[in-house]
Amino acid sequence: MQMPVFQEYEPAGDCVCLGCTQRRRALAHARAIPLRDGGHPAARGARRVLVLATAAGVVLGGGGSAALAMANPVPSPGPGTGSGPGAGPGAGPVKRDDVPGTPQGGRAPLHGPKARPSGAHGAPAAVKRIDRTTIINRAQLWLDAEVPYSMSDYWTDGYRQDCSGYVSMVWNLGTNEWTGSLDKFATQITKAELLPGDMLLFHNPKDPTNGSHVLIFGGWVDETQTSYIGYEQTRPATRKLATPYGYWTNATKYVPYRFTGVTGGIVPEDPPGAVKPGTPTEFPGAAQFGPGADNEYVKQLGKMLIDRGGLRFYPKGASSKWSDADRLATQAFQQAQGWTGADADGIPGAQTWRLLVENTGNDIRPTVEGAQGPGGVRAYPGAKVFRPGSTHAAVAALGRRLVKKGFGKYYTSGTGPRWTEADRRAVEAFQRAQGWRGAQADGYPGPETWRRLFA
Repeated sequence: MQMPVFQEYEPAGDCVCLGCTQRRRALAHARAIPLRDGGHPAARGARRVLVLATAAGVVLGGGGSAALAMANPVPSPGPGTGSGPGAGPGAGPVKRDDVPGTPQGGRAPLHGPKARPSGAHGAPAAVKRIDRTTIINRAQLWLDAEVPYSMSDYWTDGYRQDCSGYVSMVWNLGTNEWTGSLDKFATQITKAELLPGDMLLFHNPKDPTNGSHVLIFGGWVDETQTSYIGYEQTRPATRKLATPYGYWTNATKYVPYRFTGVTGGIVPEDPPGAVKPGTPTEFPGAAQFGPGADNEYVKQLGKMLIDRGGLRFYPKGASSKWSDADRLATQAFQQAQGWTGADADGIPGAQTWRLLVENTGNDIRPTVEGAQGPGGVRAYPGAKVFRPGSTHAAVAALGRRLVKKGFGKYYTSGTGPRWTEADRRAVEAFQRAQGWRGAQADGYPGPETWRRLFA
């Protein structure tokens, strides 16, 4: 006997994995709740039909999996709970932009190309040795692919497309884990010990779907260690974002852990815009650059050059297709190192690549004070200029521009070349005026903030 098919019913009743089983059980529970406040009779009738169909699907289509679920219960994302990072008890008000809901599935094997389990559920995940650079590179894979968030779908690599599936993938585990089991593959550490590739975990054992979340630590934003780069799988898709420690409004609940299989290869901890986690550290060869080249190394080169003061060469942003913008920006960077002749021909070599990846050497020189780049935009001097204690002519130019734009109320003692809290607050006010929130309005100007200020 086949289960009746309803458009609203998902996933299929014959799937034996625990994730689907707990989804069916949660759906049946939710549909069985009476409408205390009334409702349209047709809707109530449809609900009764769906409850019966769901129950029939569990009994007739998934009897084996239901028994398995009883033997190995896993948490189910209760409908309407508003579960997600920061939604736990005592979390306080949550900004929807900063803290999206991220319910998760339970433990499950990897899935094959036909979305079917490729291993036995409950089998221990193999702990493979992996270095930190590889961990961050794996985190970047889903970021580049813009993998959509789902607690029931599996990506082409076999990992579930939710927060815990993402960490399972990043650590190259042999199964899809969840927030209640990931700590079994790690050792708890302190905040001071955090390094790129570690994880920040919040698991609520009393109600696992109410706020439980996990993400990968990508390095500190600056020396204050109040914010870090977080890699996470969340709605609508994988993201990498400067995140207040430990996680937005839920700071005390996130516990740092280190994967037991991690080896060396520590990614340097520098401000965003300095070292890009996921950047290939080995020079890919001169053949990847020059006229006719079209590959991800060209695009990565452009991004690194923009962060080192080359924004004026890229009015439309970095591209995978080689252009004069890449040649001129590379040449400007090489000349900033004092190189001439063939050493500053605009084609990156191994030394140019190393300086860019490691954020060493000199930044691209800004245009002459008062001069403008393409489109009327003054050259962006790089993120490291705008850090506590930094002194730079660009800071003074920034302050003057903010005052001219109407954001000068924080400069009670006037503007100057030394970066201060007044500069940060003025920049934050400008960023919020653009409609940005969260880490996009942290008060530290990036290339887009700079472009809009001087446009």
